Amino acid sequence: MKKSFLDRLLDWAGRIVIALILGFILLPFLVVAIASLNESAILSFPPKSLSLHWYANAFEYRDFADGLVNSLKVAAIGAVIAMIVGSGFAYALDRYEFSLKSVLNGILMSPLIIPNFTIGLGLLILAASASLPRSLWLVVSVHVIIVLPFVVRSVYVSLRNFDRAYESAAESLGGSPLHVLLTITLPLLVPGLVSGGLFAAILSFNEFTASLFVVNQRTQTLPVAMYNYVREYADPTLAAVSVMYVIVVAAMLLIVHKVFRLEKVLNVE
Repeated sequence: MKKSFLDRLLDWAGRIVIALILGFILLPFLVVAIASLNESAILSFPPKSLSLHWYANAFEYRDFADGLVNSLKVAAIGAVIAMIVGSGFAYALDRYEFSLKSVLNGILMSPLIIPNFTIGLGLLILAASASLPRSLWLVVSVHVIIVLPFVVRSVYVSLRNFDRAYESAAESLGGSPLHVLLTITLPLLVPGLVSGGLFAAILSFNEFTASLFVVNQRTQTLPVAMYNYVREYADPTLAAVSVMYVIVVAAMLLIVHKVFRLEKVLNVE
């Protein structure tokens, strides 16, 4: 059916509003991107002359490279642990009735309302009292606590929307509980698992405030390395790192979208 003039006007008005919102969101990134091309060591906008020198300096700075490796390790290990542990908790909350169930759910969701720096400081005090070193595993532990609620909720929602008739059919055909779990339940929960793992990895990779309390020079993540750099230097190197940071994350999301289709993974079709 042909749209009326008012419908077309509202359609174009909506598109213009969305474009303005996206432009407003991207404006700081564009300013940082242009400033990163400044040839001068003094950060200024707009730059008088353009240069890629600061991008080369970002690759040459050893702390950034080490921080990137540590961030990737922590994000990968933390996301896997959070997926395994969070899926188990989500399954227990959905399938079983037990005392203190609401208390357990509240504890699992508490990192959503507790400031991240409080979690990092608390883990630091706990590790110090137990004489535990500030190793990479301590950083992973902090990140797992922070991202665990997102995995639990993602898998829990998938379980709530799960048609248990498939499991009943498999059991009636002689499938053991383990076989049904591995061949029926887990494959149908892939969207929830992937979305939870994706959120966990992204949040872990960008986590700064909690990491600041538990890292040392050897285990510092990329956000902490960027923070330490800006405390000592004021050149556009950090702007160059920020631009590459955003571009890499955006490229990763596009790749994941092409492979998994994010609207399916996030259940927003």
